[in-house]
Amino acid sequence: MNFYELIKKLKSIKEMGYVKTHRTGNTGIGKTLEDLLGITENNVPGPNAAMIELKSARKNVSSMLTLFTKSPLPPRANSILLEKFGYASTKKQGTKRLETTVNAINYNQLKGEPGFKIDIQEDRLNLIDINSEILGYWDKETLKKSFEKKLPKLLYVKAEARGKGLEEEFCFNEAWLLSGFSFDNFLKLLSEGTILVDVRIGQYPDGRTHDHGTGFRVFPDKLDLCFSHRERII
Repeated sequence: MNFYELIKKLKSIKEMGYVKTHRTGNTGIGKTLEDLLGITENNVPGPNAAMIELKSARKNVSSMLTLFTKSPLPPRANSILLEKFGYASTKKQGTKRLETTVNAINYNQLKGEPGFKIDIQEDRLNLIDINSEILGYWDKETLKKSFEKKLPKLLYVKAEARGKGLEEEFCFNEAWLLSGFSFDNFLKLLSEGTILVDVRIGQYPDGRTHDHGTGFRVFPDKLDLCFSHRERII
């Protein structure tokens, strides 16, 4: 099956209307779509014969998708965040932990006080506290490379979903061919609170800081807006 045959098949799947899930849980939508397309891997041949990744998402869901993970700079930024805002871990006695979500609109709340937020600049994102002190940052090029490494080119299929568990059904009625990370679009989504950053920092018993994955996350039905080249297929 080449790319154009795949698009034809997607259009036929749209005409099927609601289809019962082939698996329960979050991965049910991807499994169902792959089965309907008759593929066993999560990538498909592209229009230029290169492979592109296939992803699917329920429309209007509350759970978020991780775009990529990237620790802030400089190298000691996580240690600074942990020292300033960390709290005693309930999992490892004698160590500290920091698990919080940060956005570009409001300061998060830590220990009942304003913590930190994202300050958007032209070429980088700063993490600042209530006194505007820069605690860490990400530069534009680093974010661009991180995104393109994780999501270089996508065939992104969206579905209306109804029901729960084994009774969940999907109507695959929208598909986009996506490429080219757009930093401008990324910043806009970040400024609107559509993209958030989950900070997950722990500590080893010897005091060294451990990054459990600082993730940039987006609502799945907004993922296509992160790309500069968007071609609607169905």
